[in-house]
Amino acid sequence: MPLPETQQVFERERRRLAGLAYRMTGSVSETEDILQDAALKLQTVGLSGIERPAQWLSTVVTRLCLDHLRSAQKRRETYVGAWLPEPIVTDHAADAESDWILTEDVGIALLLTLDRLSPEMRAAFILRDGFDYSFDEISAVVGQSSANCRQLVSRARRKLAGADQSTPERAEETHPLVAAFWAASREGDMDRLLEIFAEDIEVHTDGGGKVPAAINVLRGSRNAARFFEGLARKGKLTSGPVPRPQLINGATGYVVRENGVLQTTAFAVHSGKIKAIWIVRNPEKLRHVHRAAEGFPLEGSRPPCCSAD
Repeated sequence: MPLPETQQVFERERRRLAGLAYRMTGSVSETEDILQDAALKLQTVGLSGIERPAQWLSTVVTRLCLDHLRSAQKRRETYVGAWLPEPIVTDHAADAESDWILTEDVGIALLLTLDRLSPEMRAAFILRDGFDYSFDEISAVVGQSSANCRQLVSRARRKLAGADQSTPERAEETHPLVAAFWAASREGDMDRLLEIFAEDIEVHTDGGGKVPAAINVLRGSRNAARFFEGLARKGKLTSGPVPRPQLINGATGYVVRENGVLQTTAFAVHSGKIKAIWIVRNPEKLRHVHRAAEGFPLEGSRPPCCSAD
């Protein structure tokens, strides 16, 4: 039986809308909820009164995201420790069409920078640079004048100019470093860790106050190496072979249980050194990656928000 016309329209736009919502919220779970709300709104309104359904849906999704971000700002004030976006885990072998989301430009470093923008600035920038909205169209979405929206985008671009948006290094360059990190961190080998860490490395660990994690971002190679050496000395790290490499927001990483706690670990590599490590341990942010942790193939797997059923 063919799908209703409204559902057909929504399904054609689903991946693009998921990309918009995830860039706005940094949350897979919120993306699921927002897309469900948008689909219900389209079903309620119907297509007869909508001239451009794709743009209408983008506007609805953006406004729902703005509502989420405004409330999230207050919740973030009490968030325990470092905050990281909910990770998108894909397999190196997966092709673009099997991804549940349009994954271009959803790198963790970029999302962390976007998170420092005001909700309106974030929306204006994403709609302008990511979805080619005019300033008049952005004005109708965020409720500010076209001139103000132009200023929001300009300020956002200046803030993002300092963000690390370099092209990820190739797998054959990153995998040996990840393997070296795995071995050195398990052994608590400070010297080896210092060899593979960039001087200005940052280590972010997001436990959300629910599982053990470093409260503050660790900066500098010696602080980072000392952190992993301490975990190894206390028996807090899982031993065994290097986990199967996966892509986490486009960066090489892996999914593993460390001392019984599920986590994703992603790496930024630059000039042959590890420049950043992003570790998500908050169980509320990892509900959608349990299949990867159990070793199931990820090709074609999608969170519930993106199921075609």
